Amino acid sequence: MKPETRDAAAKRLARIEGQVRGVAKMVTEDRYCIDVVRQVQAIKAALAALEGVILDDHIATCVDHALKGDDMEARREKVEELVAVLGGRKK
Repeated sequence: MKPETRDAAAKRLARIEGQVRGVAKMVTEDRYCIDVVRQVQAIKAALAALEGVILDDHIATCVDHALKGDDMEARREKVEELVAVLGGRKK
């Protein structure tokens, strides 16, 4: 992972952690259910955005390196990993 991606991911994760703590507090305080659900949706959106950042970095580094290399098995493995993760399957 590129250092700038790692830093950006760490900042996003810290923000998401704060959101999760906030939702936990809302639940403890018995806040209105729809308000809690909206915050959960915001967390899910933030996680999806983080996932995109990490995947973009993976494609630009690991996958690009494998595709430029001569090792056909490494190429196949990287493509299979992407297909699996984008398709929601475990490899």
